[in-house]
Amino acid sequence: MNAQVNAMQHWVSAVIVKYNFCPFARKEVEENRIHYCVSESTTHDDAVMDMLEQCAQLTSDPDRETTLLMFPDGFALFDDFVDLIDLANTMLRIQNYEGVFQIATFHPDYVFADSDDNDPANYTNRAPFPTLHLIREASMSQALSTYDDPESIPENNIKLAHRKGKAFWQQLLTSCHNPQ
Repeated sequence: MNAQVNAMQHWVSAVIVKYNFCPFARKEVEENRIHYCVSESTTHDDAVMDMLEQCAQLTSDPDRETTLLMFPDGFALFDDFVDLIDLANTMLRIQNYEGVFQIATFHPDYVFADSDDNDPANYTNRAPFPTLHLIREASMSQALSTYDDPESIPENNIKLAHRKGKAFWQQLLTSCHNPQ
């Protein structure tokens, strides 16, 4: 198995599912409906083309619920990744995927707007590689409609991140590159 895919699968299981950062992820992991795609793209244009290809594949494969599109060789600087996010969202609109898919984003150095770099809450969106997570909007709406108090999810994640602390999350993220 590809080392990058292995690292991301470990991160999804050891962080996202185990600590319930996304209460909807466990089902998709258990049903093997997450597609992990490693892109060799290092430019914004190529990365967006890869994203659009993954959108087309999601459209044609109803058994694939979601895709994690990873860029292990590109966008190491978080500011470059933010530019990619902006372009990716623009292209979703232009290609008529707005309302069909939404993008969640992860990066090894993720920092929320108006947040300090050292805030443990940033680890709720820190992953082994810069990643665009393509989510079916209809599925997300359905999941949220059956979840009590979905607005509490980010708040609960932030509380947990602060309770565990930066060192805990950093060690966990580092371990994803060398899963046992």
